[in-house]
Amino acid sequence: MQAEAGPVADSVPPERPSRRIFRDETLLVLGLSLGASGVSALISFVGSVTKPGGLKDQAATLNASAAPGRPWLDLAWQLFGIASALVPVALVAHLLLREGAGMRTIGFDRTRPWPDLGRGAAIAAVIGSTGIAFYLAARGLGFNLTVVPEALPDVWWKYPVLVLSAMQNAILEEVVVVGYLLRRLGQLGWTPGAALVASAVLRGSYHLYQGIGGFLGNMVMGVVFVYLYRRWGRVGPLVVAHSLLDIGAFVGYALLAGKVGWLPTA
Repeated sequence: MQAEAGPVADSVPPERPSRRIFRDETLLVLGLSLGASGVSALISFVGSVTKPGGLKDQAATLNASAAPGRPWLDLAWQLFGIASALVPVALVAHLLLREGAGMRTIGFDRTRPWPDLGRGAAIAAVIGSTGIAFYLAARGLGFNLTVVPEALPDVWWKYPVLVLSAMQNAILEEVVVVGYLLRRLGQLGWTPGAALVASAVLRGSYHLYQGIGGFLGNMVMGVVFVYLYRRWGRVGPLVVAHSLLDIGAFVGYALLAGKVGWLPTA
């Protein structure tokens, strides 16, 4: 006769997965998200450098219309893209919970909202100004494509979608590339230095479609973010900072493109 499961059985902590499971699940998470984006960006970069003309004469467009001339269908595609891009984050949450931890383990929760907001805003202020200068210099030297942060139609949902897109990028990247990846690499026996390099190179790799400047700039940003994560033990401030940086880039471009001389346009 099968024994009935009771409170004692339910309270038994989950068994810690093996190193092989940690390795396999990490490869799956990356293969379903930013690892695949890195391969895609590499292919795109090869196409750009083998195309006649310089890199700065080519454009890398983000947040483009998915259904030109059909605003409601376009909105549906935009929201679908944002939601589906966050599925790997839900997978990470599930895997951490199965491990007996959770998203709080990597500092993605609401326990410290004001410190997260303050630190994130400070990071964005510092990185934002230097990032713009680096992009303009890299493009001027021919190492970068012209980045077009948005090419959406002028409809009522344009700016809300740009904000949501920025937040989606931030949540996906900081949860996967910093919080989750560093935790898993540590559990797999990687040294802190090797894990830092892996996280930073991965971050740079999926920005390679922008050119060498995009790769190097984001790799440096990755080093800074890993350092701050290890210092604070939270991805919350990094998500805030990344969100503010992308909101500034997306909305700022929408407002300033064609109106100021220093901002390159396609």
